[in-house]
Amino acid sequence: MRRDTGPDFVEALARGLDVLRSFRPRQPEMTLGDIASATGLARPTARRMLLTLRELGYVAATGRGFALTPRVLDLGMAYIGSQGLWDIARPHMERLVAETGESSSMAQLDGSDIVYVARVAVPRIIALAVTIGTRFPASATSQGRVLLAALPPERLAEVLDQPGRSGVTPRRRYGPEELEPVLREVRARGWALADEDLAVGVRSVAVPVRDGDGRVIAAMNVTVHAAETSVESLVEHHLPRLLRTASAVSADWAAWRSMPVVTAEPPQDGP
Repeated sequence: MRRDTGPDFVEALARGLDVLRSFRPRQPEMTLGDIASATGLARPTARRMLLTLRELGYVAATGRGFALTPRVLDLGMAYIGSQGLWDIARPHMERLVAETGESSSMAQLDGSDIVYVARVAVPRIIALAVTIGTRFPASATSQGRVLLAALPPERLAEVLDQPGRSGVTPRRRYGPEELEPVLREVRARGWALADEDLAVGVRSVAVPVRDGDGRVIAAMNVTVHAAETSVESLVEHHLPRLLRTASAVSADWAAWRSMPVVTAEPPQDGP
């Protein structure tokens, strides 16, 4: 797989990441042939990548092939920890969940997908399992619509052109012409609704989380089961609480980012 890159690009590193990304939901084990096919790598190259990743502890050999190990979570959690989003959002989201009795999540945009970076859940039987790191097509979700609506037009077109990597086929697909009025409405009212567009029974409302300059850095939602909570109840009861929570998270995020970085001075020798 050749890439249009500069002289500083490390192809071997890119191939290793391609191998890690080739593992899909509901496919915990893959053979060497599966991985070579998914990545476009020659089998000997894919084998060297897998053996290297095994030595590093990111994949393990199984009876019929290879599987990811929990160490892969370190890569995603390093990002979340470095951003500070989870630590800042968690107490606010826990209060929101206690008030609404419904699950709440925070997501960011990655290409044409959203990726969940924080979540406080309540027990519910819904069509789709969600954890930190879960990906969904952005255009079919309330969080994704909030994030897409915040993009300038040229960036939006570029993002929507990117193939998704969630492995999820939404119940309703939106082309650019269908999506444009939806995003226009999101910009006008400041929040987004998804009513069983992703999957049957999944209804949610989402609002933006902003930094100190007003830029949208994430989207936060409340998700309900469509058979239990109407659109009216979701908007009239849960949305105001969600807006207050996102505002509090945004304020705390801005304050945290503005704090000076204090470094310890090395000890001085002598008097």
